[in-house]
Amino acid sequence: MSDKMKDMKTSSASRRTVLVGAGAGAVAAAVPLRRGLAASRIKVGILLPRSGPQAQTGIDCQRGADIAPDVLRAMGYPELEYMLGDTETKVDIARAQAEKLIDAGAHVIVGAFDSGQTMAAAQVCEQRNIPLVVNIAAVPKLTELGYKWVFRSFPTGPMIVGDAFRNQKKLFGMNGATPKSVALLHVNDTFGTSLAGALFALTPKFKMPYKIVEKISYDPYGRDFSAEVRKVKAAKPEALWAVSRLNDAIAITKELVRQRVDLMGILSTGPGWYEDAYLKATGKYGNDVINLAPWIDFKKEMARKMRDAFRNKFPGRNMNTNHGYTFDAMLIVADAFKRAGSTRNTDLQTALQTTNITNNTTIGEGIKFNKKGQVPHVPCAAVQNRDGKPLVVLPEYAAVAKPTWPMRPWTKR
Repeated sequence: MSDKMKDMKTSSASRRTVLVGAGAGAVAAAVPLRRGLAASRIKVGILLPRSGPQAQTGIDCQRGADIAPDVLRAMGYPELEYMLGDTETKVDIARAQAEKLIDAGAHVIVGAFDSGQTMAAAQVCEQRNIPLVVNIAAVPKLTELGYKWVFRSFPTGPMIVGDAFRNQKKLFGMNGATPKSVALLHVNDTFGTSLAGALFALTPKFKMPYKIVEKISYDPYGRDFSAEVRKVKAAKPEALWAVSRLNDAIAITKELVRQRVDLMGILSTGPGWYEDAYLKATGKYGNDVINLAPWIDFKKEMARKMRDAFRNKFPGRNMNTNHGYTFDAMLIVADAFKRAGSTRNTDLQTALQTTNITNNTTIGEGIKFNKKGQVPHVPCAAVQNRDGKPLVVLPEYAAVAKPTWPMRPWTKR
């Protein structure tokens, strides 16, 4: 077993962890299905990209799941038994792994971080009548297709973009520096395309003070971003809006520095720019980036309990969206199982439909699904990178620091 996979094993509160992979058939034969039986614990299939380009983020999400059993058990919630599936960062593998997890006895699936991979898992769960609790995935149609077994507390693309506009206006007003031109640089996967579409659709409504002077899409599996950054430089924007993943965020930052593209600010909606691997790889050049994203509210009791457990289990690491929303997904499952009193799929479905959690970890009033299986409004934050740490600067009720804006030129770091 690799060091990365060892890092993904669950805490001792989860008595058994099964990795579903090539040997899934044997696992399925060995683990009896307990559909409809009262049980002391629930089998949770955690579907994430544990290999491929999104592996680091998938492993980060797993860390959020790893700390959940101990924290939740101490608060009176029942046992969670984890079964791990690897999407390999591929949509077709995500579909196959969802099938294998269900065949191996999973009562509920949690995942899958990536919108395209989550859509594939949702189709399987809907066909098999097994609940899917989404940890992270923003594509709107996930909860617009009439699915009865999909539940999401993560914001949709339009929610993220709408709150990004609101937080940008507050940020510009607080510091008296407003960009008049912005270049959009976005990954061309399901997530990036969805957010870019929402951005252009919502810009007129919010009457933003800037003009988008360039729109550049790119392949997330690329390694050389010199051409894309040259396009940004040629457009001469005052600010850059980026929708990226981890590896490309690192490469784009280094290329911006190399080509000396100084900006009033980098505004990111999406993962990558706030993750530990990014902050470590970019050093001082990763500072000042403003991440406009769903986030943890450390002023909440549950968030503080999660943080304390995280620091104990993963010392030296920062917490971010990946941890908070994956922890909340486990909280949703544990809460539904506790109220359902059984692992019967229809009992769990009914319990999920009536979820009303007020003590969760992320920004917002709590978790209560509408008839579509979506939390209707999930507010986002402005989170700034400061000396290797992501700190909330907006909204004010969740802020732990004041924003630095405009960002410092590369040569003055």
